[in-house]
Amino acid sequence: MDVAKDLTSGTLAGVAQLLVGHPFDTIKVKLQSQPAPRPGEPPIYAGAIDAVKKTLAAEGSRGLYKGMGAPLATVAVFNAVLFASRGQMESIFRERPGQILTVQQQMLCGAGAGVAVSLVACPTELVKCRLQAQSALAASGAAGVATVSYAGPMDVARHVARNEGGAVVGLYKGLFPTLLREVPGNAAMFGSYEAIKQALAGGKATSTLGQGSLLAAGGAAGAMYWLAVYPADVVKSMIQVDDHSNPKFRGTLDAFQKVYRSEGIKGLYRGFGPAMARSVPANAACFLTYELVRSSLK
Repeated sequence: MDVAKDLTSGTLAGVAQLLVGHPFDTIKVKLQSQPAPRPGEPPIYAGAIDAVKKTLAAEGSRGLYKGMGAPLATVAVFNAVLFASRGQMESIFRERPGQILTVQQQMLCGAGAGVAVSLVACPTELVKCRLQAQSALAASGAAGVATVSYAGPMDVARHVARNEGGAVVGLYKGLFPTLLREVPGNAAMFGSYEAIKQALAGGKATSTLGQGSLLAAGGAAGAMYWLAVYPADVVKSMIQVDDHSNPKFRGTLDAFQKVYRSEGIKGLYRGFGPAMARSVPANAACFLTYELVRSSLK
């Protein structure tokens, strides 16, 4: 019954998170994946606001929701795996039913859930990133980036399966940086969520917190996720849009080194503003929906 509750609550929480946060995510990926400008030339996007303006001018409001089909189609699986695996991790640490776990235990539960959810996140985000970034990459005309024109999520999946080493190898491109993001990121998110709830409640018993407190705790927890792992997300996006036939990066470490050498620490925080702007409302909606739905399931 607990697993069923986590599956249902996690699914609806993911839908709420996606609807609120996807436009911010689109801008984040566009900024992350734009190639470094040639000497003397400006970047495609000067910043987040410029990316929004250019996206709206070129593609309309639909451009901000490009690539949403892939995560929307799998959001049930993604969040079901995340919250259900976290719930199963909690059951391992509990010595008796209803026992309230410590913040440290919640961090370990989040890390375990991060391993499981990476297997769902990697292929989904590869499809999403290809669709979100393709207009900017095609316009740049730069070498070393994937510039294939895709008609939609299934077209991306078919192209990758046929031309990039098969469904497993191709769609799991970027799995290692996905793990580098999801494991510590979810540890930070679930640990901070529990810590903030306990601080607001004045103790370990948090079941009486109101919706405002849950929104605040969820939003802050989402911000902690990105603060913990943002450079790994940048590298993940760059690897997943890298051209298979003419790759710019040999792997995760090589991508880190090349970005840092060419752009410094700033290059590892491309799109950080939109990511943080997205994380607070999107994760606030996610955690509030999860808590409300789960508490309503008897």
